[in-house]
Amino acid sequence: MNTKLIFGIAKSMLLARWRQTLVAAIGVTFSIAMFITLLGFMNGLNDMLDGLILNRTPHVRLYNEIKPSENQPVNASSEFKDSYNFISSVKSGITRQEIYNSGPMVQAVQDDPRVLGVAPKLTAQVFFNEGTIDITGMINGIDVEEEMRLFNFQDYVTAGSAIDAKNVANSIILGKGLADILVADIGDVVQVTTVQGERFSLKVVGYFQSGIQEIDKVQSYASIGTTQKLLGKPANYITDLQIKLHDLSLAPAVAKEYAQVFQIDAEDIQTANAQFETGSNVRSMISYAVGVTLLVVSGFGIFNILNMMIYEKMDSIAILKATGFSGSDVNWVFLIIALSIGFFGGMVGLVFGFLFSLVIDSIPFNTEALPTIETFPVNYNPVYYFIGGFFSMITTYFAGYFPARKASKVDPVEIIRGK
Repeated sequence: MNTKLIFGIAKSMLLARWRQTLVAAIGVTFSIAMFITLLGFMNGLNDMLDGLILNRTPHVRLYNEIKPSENQPVNASSEFKDSYNFISSVKSGITRQEIYNSGPMVQAVQDDPRVLGVAPKLTAQVFFNEGTIDITGMINGIDVEEEMRLFNFQDYVTAGSAIDAKNVANSIILGKGLADILVADIGDVVQVTTVQGERFSLKVVGYFQSGIQEIDKVQSYASIGTTQKLLGKPANYITDLQIKLHDLSLAPAVAKEYAQVFQIDAEDIQTANAQFETGSNVRSMISYAVGVTLLVVSGFGIFNILNMMIYEKMDSIAILKATGFSGSDVNWVFLIIALSIGFFGGMVGLVFGFLFSLVIDSIPFNTEALPTIETFPVNYNPVYYFIGGFFSMITTYFAGYFPARKASKVDPVEIIRGK
């Protein structure tokens, strides 16, 4: 097989019908460009949603869950001791929400090489006093520095400074929705009443915005020390340990291990956000399916064009075979034509896909619910470009394979005799 000659013949056939070649290449270009744009945009949206929810969710959470008591009062009665009792109103057990011996537990978790960090937390249910109206809310007591390091807390503080919650005594960062209800500006003092009836004054040092409005109408943040003071608890009172791992996939196994070691309830991020993760996977599958469909459709276009080319080039094929070219040589001529269309159309498609992604990435996306997001999110993962280029070659190869195989079986004697 004379490779140089075969490439020359394929080039001549491509240029002889350059309009058909251009149409086929444009089909591949459009398909690849839309494939890259769609995947980048859809996965950019997924990343944004993941960031809003998963960045603020610990990989493993250790806490004490309030559970029904296994030993109900009826079981203590000698009259019903040997009976099978059906209890319609099950009472909860006498359990403590506080994590017992939290200091050594935190130290043990931090010494685990799988752990990136651990942030203690406690919550306080309170009433925000607005005149004669009491607004139900929740104050999350956090280690501000650890929350900033592990959970990007500062990115969600849209006004004021996150570290002020630690540096300013008796301070609070209000959810933006709650701040609007209270008409509280930064520097104002809000009145808070605990469920025990104690009343406190807290200084507003910032606004927090999670992106979920209903949460922002209820939730606020303060330092652990301030929250312990509100509850009248000692400095070692902690109800939650939020753990961030180096490898997210280890979360279920680590949660199970810690639950057994520390005799405590543990919840991993996959369990806590199973529905959310399913939604992200479904959106990704849809975007891949649409992109591959575009490529397959362009492949059928190339298939039809090559079929027409074979019918129009029957004389040329007959002459090639009559002058000594084998069926394999003719097969390669048409495969080179198909792969050339796929390669050049695919490369241009990758460039246009990147440019379209840049255009989407520059479109303003302004919403009060997501103040930290300024433009539409786009993911520029190189894997998408590799997949697009790979599929453009595979699709055009199969689109050219069957016409090329058909051309290789042409009988030159029959063609010349017919003429």
